[in-house]
Amino acid sequence: MSLSDQDRDLVTAELGREPTPAEAALFENLWSEHCAYRSSRPLLSAFESDGERVVVGPGDDAAVVSLPDGETYITLGIESHNHPSYVDPFDGAATGVGGIVRDTLSMGAYPIALADSLYFGGFDREHSQYLFEGVVEGISHYGNCIGVPTVTGSVAFHDGYEGNPLVNVSCIGLVEDPDRLVTAEAQEPGNELVLVGNATGRDGLGGASFASEDLAEDAETEDRPAVQVGDPYTEKLLIEANELLVDEGLVESARDLGAAGLGGATSELVAKGGLGAHIELGRVHQREPDMNALEILLAESQERMAYEVTPENADRVAEIAERYDLGCSVIGNVTEGNYVCEFEGETVVDAPAAFLGDGAPFNDLESVEPSQPERDLPETDLVDAFEAVVGSPNTASKRWVYRQYDHEVQVRTATPPGDDAAILAVREAETGLAYSAGADPNWTDAAPYHGARAVALENATNVAAKGAIPLAAVDCLNGGNPEKPDVYGGFEEIVDGLADMCAELDVPVVGGNVSLYNDSNAGPIPPTPTLALVGTKDGYEAPPAALSGDGEILVVNDRALSGEVEPRLGGSEYLAQHGGSDRFPTLPDDPAAFVETLADVADYEATLAAHDASHGGLAVTLAEMVTDDAGADVSLDDDASAAEYLFHEQPGRVVIETDDAEAVEAAFEGVAPVERVGSADDTGALSLSVGDHALDYDDSRVGELRSAIERQLE
Repeated sequence: MSLSDQDRDLVTAELGREPTPAEAALFENLWSEHCAYRSSRPLLSAFESDGERVVVGPGDDAAVVSLPDGETYITLGIESHNHPSYVDPFDGAATGVGGIVRDTLSMGAYPIALADSLYFGGFDREHSQYLFEGVVEGISHYGNCIGVPTVTGSVAFHDGYEGNPLVNVSCIGLVEDPDRLVTAEAQEPGNELVLVGNATGRDGLGGASFASEDLAEDAETEDRPAVQVGDPYTEKLLIEANELLVDEGLVESARDLGAAGLGGATSELVAKGGLGAHIELGRVHQREPDMNALEILLAESQERMAYEVTPENADRVAEIAERYDLGCSVIGNVTEGNYVCEFEGETVVDAPAAFLGDGAPFNDLESVEPSQPERDLPETDLVDAFEAVVGSPNTASKRWVYRQYDHEVQVRTATPPGDDAAILAVREAETGLAYSAGADPNWTDAAPYHGARAVALENATNVAAKGAIPLAAVDCLNGGNPEKPDVYGGFEEIVDGLADMCAELDVPVVGGNVSLYNDSNAGPIPPTPTLALVGTKDGYEAPPAALSGDGEILVVNDRALSGEVEPRLGGSEYLAQHGGSDRFPTLPDDPAAFVETLADVADYEATLAAHDASHGGLAVTLAEMVTDDAGADVSLDDDASAAEYLFHEQPGRVVIETDDAEAVEAAFEGVAPVERVGSADDTGALSLSVGDHALDYDDSRVGELRSAIERQLE
């Protein structure tokens, strides 16, 4: 860790002296890209974060929105653990789960669901499979041990992640009573700062700095000390202790210890309240001998929370910590002055808290607008193309992943993983909560702006296909080295694209995370805007994605199939498999009206199945809907280009099985085109024709194609 010369000059001018070694390290971490968003914060004003149900927006550990009853709140948070997951996939991913859960706790909420969005290099590479298996194992181990279900998410494979995978994890928390809400804003001078949880060690030292640099070739060995080590059993105790602390009204404000450790959490806590702190670092309970001030201040040991409590409540906090076998230290108090840390009688930090948190200057970076691809389509055999796309790890079943997660713990999961969106039963508000998360690097690699718009629309379509109206979203914006103009240009585009579509959909983006410098010897990652979006509906029932075998099959809002626009294959899995290039598909003109209408139609009694059509195109969507007991006989009339109609990936489409096609057509009149394309049956087979081209697959062959990941790993 080293403070740059330019930053050191700013710090020296503010302090009126040279910074101490501990101050220099603290500033270096808090002013890193990971903490200060120096390259991205000027762009984030593009997002609209206000809304009728937004209670706490961006800037806290997690956002808070109210459910329709107005008395029940949920929290939303998302974070990345990208670099740590490359160096140590198990612990890197596991501690990402732990961190986002503690962000939830710090708002006074109980964590009720997780979503993981994972991105790796080409699946055919041994190292990608090693990272994939380790990350999934880390997430499943930690989530299962703490009793928080992982209910949805996404997995993508792309050559751009070969040297730098992405692990983005989001969490929903529940606040049943508005009076239980806690924030990360210190309240009153004289209150005490109490550290509860694991003892502090040397693991994760300098993690914020590590996350703000490109991954080096030797990162897996040299950067291992910067990766935190998780203990989910302690986290579970911390979850329950936090519930009791909040129940008894003992917490004035709270912050979890994540990036930059104790120094980051406590300085940010008091800075948000316009206050300062006096901390005795020697009081911190430690698990390793002879730790110095810098190590105590910046280590990112896991399962720790910082609480502001009134002096009369400190003993009760200690009693609760002891009951749950957690360490507890009164480390200092809130003041009206600077942020001051002492160690062994020496003042090692004395700086304005606001300057620590907000003093970093923004970077003025050059950007280059990404070029648009030319149309250059491959010539392929339709059978070969179908089998390559349906059997691709990107579009194949992710059952291997989600079957490792306990998605039924807490008994809230009404629609489990494997569908467009999970549905959680929030019985306190008699509300179904739909939850979708993910991105598609093929889309944003081909067209960052339009691809990001598509990511937002696809997640909104996912929840609407289950009958829910989008409520709010959080994002995790991942990019490469922003000092490269072409990389920064692509990052700007995904920010604007995501912000524009969320505004069109009237979905406030209430919080998020930025992860840059995802770059390595293999090059930068594709710009990757993960979105985690929630929606609400009355009740917990939702139409499945799988066919029933009894109804007519409709394709809704396929603008190419209806003849409104030309079909485009840009960003498709088809081109990823066969080469070539094309422009990105034209998106719907009124996405909000489509989403609102779809949510209504999905709840019709006549709707037997509803499934978002996007990744892999219509061919993959139909293959996903077929089961052992239900097949589909579908015919598309136009023979101009079978591949274009089957494999283009325009989002904002849905395939509906219904026994009242007229009602669906009436609902979407003036909103979106509806095409009757065939019927479901009880054969379990997929019969698909486009003009003179025909594909016929029985259920066993479709299942074999879709089990590509399981067959390779098992």
